[in-house]
Amino acid sequence: MLAAQRQEVILDRIRRTGAVRVADLVESLAVSDMTVRRDLDALEARGALRKVHGGAVARARTEEPGFAAKSALQEDEKHAIARAVAALVPPHGAVGLSGGTTTALVAGYLVDTPGLTVVTNSLPVAEVFHRAARPDRTVALTGGFRTPSDALVGPLALASIRGLNLDLLVLGVHGIQERAGFTTPNLLEAETDRALVEASGSLVVAADHSKWGTVGISTIVPLDRCDVLVTDDGLDPAARAVLGEHVGRLVLAEVGAAGRRPGDPGPENTEQREDPA
Repeated sequence: MLAAQRQEVILDRIRRTGAVRVADLVESLAVSDMTVRRDLDALEARGALRKVHGGAVARARTEEPGFAAKSALQEDEKHAIARAVAALVPPHGAVGLSGGTTTALVAGYLVDTPGLTVVTNSLPVAEVFHRAARPDRTVALTGGFRTPSDALVGPLALASIRGLNLDLLVLGVHGIQERAGFTTPNLLEAETDRALVEASGSLVVAADHSKWGTVGISTIVPLDRCDVLVTDDGLDPAARAVLGEHVGRLVLAEVGAAGRRPGDPGPENTEQREDPA
């Protein structure tokens, strides 16, 4: 096995379990202790993991990219996911939308849904609904301190959320990993997101395939707390198997399927499929 192949195996195990042991890798890869340690050195130099005594662990992300920077990533995947998520939101319901670029797109696909009451800590989400105001919709924006992802967090946000009863929460996340669950690099945002989860009857997580294997410093909730995870069909088969065992339902949005984006004329096509795993 080539070094690049070994290192990909190591990374896959890190993504799944959060840690690897040198002794286990020596046995499973049938190579020497020194070879494994060289692979770990190379991966650490790339920023892919952090070496610890006897092995390595996933590197916890503490940096938080800005909203504009994240908006330019995986655009087609996010639109496919947003269409699929919007199809899960019933008319005349009370729905929460957390911060995030994908949740802001979900808002765009919900502007014509009648009778919604929306609670959000996201400035972009609130702006989407403000620009498409309708008399049968109520939008409540929490207070709080603004994060790089344009979410409001902290004591004021928590006070706004506590005591609410929402039918459904659409949650955007920074990373997904089997051991760490759904994560974010912002400690205060994790606290606010947990409050939104606790206020909601059902949890829908909206996250594209690139979030798999990324670990933010703070866990929002474990995987098994998620009722529906909507991601895209670029998610690799190993990740599908892991997530299918933990989340209530895994929905794969088809990126290549034709679909109307907000502002486009004509009816929407919200093609999606359940993952059989």
